[in-house]
Amino acid sequence: MSESTDCCAPAESGADSCQLPGASPQVKTTDKCPLCGRKGKGVGGQTVKAMLSISLAHVTHEPYLFCRTSSCPVVYFSADGQQYFTVGQVRERVYQKEPHADDVLVCYCFRHSLGSIRREIETVGKSSVPDAISAGIKAGQCACDIRNPQGSCCLGNVHAIITRLQAS
Repeated sequence: MSESTDCCAPAESGADSCQLPGASPQVKTTDKCPLCGRKGKGVGGQTVKAMLSISLAHVTHEPYLFCRTSSCPVVYFSADGQQYFTVGQVRERVYQKEPHADDVLVCYCFRHSLGSIRREIETVGKSSVPDAISAGIKAGQCACDIRNPQGSCCLGNVHAIITRLQAS
């Protein structure tokens, strides 16, 4: 390596670092949860801020990811790997962390839980929840990007629950 590209060589006089001129700093990013190691799903900063029950002074400007692993206590982690927030630090119970709990919400905008969907299927033989949610979305009443801890629409989760319940 030449002296100008060797990061171990002494920096040039007046240089702030041994970084190459014109190069941007290397920031390590990850999409893997720091505890379970599984890939996270990107989530907006507004969702993280809305869901946390702790001081927002702890939230950085880093991108955040959502950990969907039910056995992992991490809900959100930063892409720089420097911080994470657990189930004890969020305002709502998280469906992905308690996927078999009847009283945990699946739809945070219209307040549908696994238990309410199960009872409707047991009573009526089917669920009207997807149609009700779709009607709410069309009416502009949805706020999944902020109210749902995963930061996105719940319909995929709702359909998966209905499929699972009807198969059992």
